[in-house]
Amino acid sequence: MPVLHLKARPNARHNQLAVAADGTVTVRLHAPPQDGKANACLLAYLAEVFGVSKSSLTLLSGHTAPFKKVEIGGLSEEEFRAVLGRFSN
Repeated sequence: MPVLHLKARPNARHNQLAVAADGTVTVRLHAPPQDGKANACLLAYLAEVFGVSKSSLTLLSGHTAPFKKVEIGGLSEEEFRAVLGRFSN
Protein backbone atom coordinates (compact mmCIF):
# COMPACT_ATOMS: atom_id res chain seq x y z
CA MET A 1 0.00 0.00 0.00
CA PRO A 2 1.32 3.45 -0.86
CA VAL A 3 2.40 5.76 1.96
CA LEU A 4 2.05 9.50 1.45
CA HIS A 5 4.56 11.76 3.23
CA LEU A 6 3.17 15.28 3.54
CA LYS A 7 3.20 18.56 5.40
CA ALA A 8 -0.17 19.66 6.74
CA ARG A 9 -0.99 23.37 7.00
CA PRO A 10 -4.22 23.98 8.94
CA ASN A 11 -6.37 27.13 9.02
CA ALA A 12 -6.34 27.63 5.24
CA ARG A 13 -9.20 29.21 3.30
CA HIS A 14 -9.96 25.88 1.64
CA ASN A 15 -8.56 22.36 1.32
CA GLN A 16 -5.82 22.05 -1.29
CA LEU A 17 -3.14 19.52 -2.20
CA ALA A 18 0.04 20.66 -3.95
CA VAL A 19 3.08 18.71 -5.13
CA ALA A 20 6.25 20.79 -5.58
CA ALA A 21 8.83 20.11 -8.29
CA ASP A 22 11.03 18.30 -5.75
CA GLY A 23 8.17 15.94 -4.87
CA THR A 24 7.27 17.59 -1.56
CA VAL A 25 3.55 17.25 -0.82
CA THR A 26 1.74 20.01 1.08
CA VAL A 27 -1.91 19.81 2.08
CA ARG A 28 -3.64 22.98 3.16
CA LEU A 29 -6.62 22.29 5.40
CA HIS A 30 -9.61 24.43 6.25
CA ALA A 31 -9.87 22.95 9.78
CA PRO A 32 -8.04 24.29 12.84
CA PRO A 33 -5.31 22.19 14.55
CA GLN A 34 -7.45 21.54 17.65
CA ASP A 35 -8.92 18.35 19.08
CA GLY A 36 -7.93 16.29 16.02
CA LYS A 37 -10.09 18.39 13.66
CA ALA A 38 -7.25 18.97 11.20
CA ASN A 39 -6.36 15.24 11.11
CA ALA A 40 -10.01 14.29 10.51
CA CYS A 41 -10.24 16.91 7.78
CA LEU A 42 -6.99 15.65 6.24
CA LEU A 43 -8.18 12.04 6.06
CA ALA A 44 -11.57 13.04 4.64
CA TYR A 45 -9.95 15.27 2.02
CA LEU A 46 -7.38 12.63 1.00
CA ALA A 47 -10.14 10.01 0.71
CA GLU A 48 -11.95 12.35 -1.68
CA VAL A 49 -8.78 13.14 -3.68
CA PHE A 50 -7.71 9.51 -4.07
CA GLY A 51 -11.24 8.14 -4.52
CA VAL A 52 -11.09 5.72 -1.60
CA SER A 53 -13.11 5.37 1.60
CA LYS A 54 -11.96 7.13 4.76
CA SER A 55 -11.58 3.73 6.41
CA SER A 56 -8.84 2.79 3.89
CA LEU A 57 -6.64 5.63 5.17
CA THR A 58 -4.41 5.26 8.22
CA LEU A 59 -2.48 8.08 9.84
CA LEU A 60 0.81 6.32 10.62
CA SER A 61 2.69 9.20 12.21
CA GLY A 62 2.46 12.92 12.85
CA HIS A 63 -0.70 12.95 14.93
CA THR A 64 0.39 16.21 16.61
CA ALA A 65 3.05 17.39 14.13
CA PRO A 66 2.84 19.08 10.73
CA PHE A 67 4.82 16.32 8.99
CA LYS A 68 2.65 13.25 8.56
CA LYS A 69 2.66 9.78 6.99
CA VAL A 70 -0.65 8.44 5.68
CA GLU A 71 -1.08 4.90 4.37
CA ILE A 72 -3.59 4.66 1.52
CA GLY A 73 -5.23 1.26 1.11
CA GLY A 74 -7.17 0.04 -1.90
CA LEU A 75 -4.89 1.83 -4.35
CA SER A 76 -2.03 0.57 -6.50
CA GLU A 77 1.28 2.41 -6.67
CA GLU A 78 0.49 3.41 -10.28
CA GLU A 79 -2.90 4.86 -9.34
CA PHE A 80 -1.28 6.69 -6.42
CA ARG A 81 1.36 8.26 -8.68
CA ALA A 82 -1.26 9.21 -11.29
CA VAL A 83 -3.36 11.09 -8.74
CA LEU A 84 -0.32 12.93 -7.35
CA GLY A 85 0.68 13.81 -10.92
CA ARG A 86 -2.56 15.78 -11.34
CA PHE A 87 -1.50 18.07 -8.47
CA SER A 88 2.09 18.71 -9.56
CA ASN A 89 3.13 22.32 -10.10
